[in-house]
Amino acid sequence: MTTNTFVSTTSAVAFFTSRHLIRGLLMSCLGISLAVAASPQAASAGVAADATIKLWNGNKTASRQQYEREVLELALKASSKKTGDWALVEDLTDYPRAEDESSVFRSKGFDIFGTVAGNTKLANEEKTLIPLPLMKGLLGHRILIIRAADKEKFAAIKTPAQLQQFTMGIPATWADAELFRQNGYPVVEKGSFEELFTRLENKEFDYVTFGANEVTSVFKERAAKSGKLMVESSLLVFYPFPLVFYVNPDNTALAERVTQGLKIISENGELDKIFDRYFAADLTAVNLHRRTMITLKNPILPTEMADFKPSL
Repeated sequence: MTTNTFVSTTSAVAFFTSRHLIRGLLMSCLGISLAVAASPQAASAGVAADATIKLWNGNKTASRQQYEREVLELALKASSKKTGDWALVEDLTDYPRAEDESSVFRSKGFDIFGTVAGNTKLANEEKTLIPLPLMKGLLGHRILIIRAADKEKFAAIKTPAQLQQFTMGIPATWADAELFRQNGYPVVEKGSFEELFTRLENKEFDYVTFGANEVTSVFKERAAKSGKLMVESSLLVFYPFPLVFYVNPDNTALAERVTQGLKIISENGELDKIFDRYFAADLTAVNLHRRTMITLKNPILPTEMADFKPSL
């Protein structure tokens, strides 16, 4: 995989010292996707090694990668007056196997990554949860992609029992597979994201779901070409599914500075501005509040977020 380098114009300035150029070359040779950003002070004067923050940002759509990186940068910038300079190294490597994702702190040495609260792949791992939602619960608002030939069948669904007559497809190891099972929904959990829509066309299952923030782009990029699939227009499956940051348990200072920064940008409205810039148009496009809502319970929510309510 080719090394990627970005310059953040919103909350950081890219910097390249000889040390980071060498690191980038090494990581490129190893097939790791790398991006580097830093606080302005760090960019101009260098930064201590212990202030370098390694973000794992794989196993998700490009729009989520961009959003989570920007939120983290803004939180770091907001807290930097009290906590000092920072440099962010982003790795976009995908780890499709559950055992690889679960070890991002233990054996891969990352400091932080974004995922859903209660991610079952981390169940037996040491980690620090920052129980502050990054996306207002939007990921738990799920829109269906179905075969166009089944449009009328899904338009007739009004109750959970009716939807339970159909089978959902989901790539192996995705966090919400078990959530659907525990709510009584048939699930085929198999294969990769890349194979998902071909398998839907081949009738291995009846529908797939994606967050309202990403379903339009996923459909256009992955599912629209054949003309056999469509974004279902009447249903909304909802469950509390907050997106959060988990931090390496050995880096308590980072957990504290990110917590402080997230509180600042939540209170001053900056997080709302980022959210609206990324997702307001998507929410309008899918008519979120005009759909028939089918609500599921989320048994994997951690106790710290058991009372979580979306704030859309």
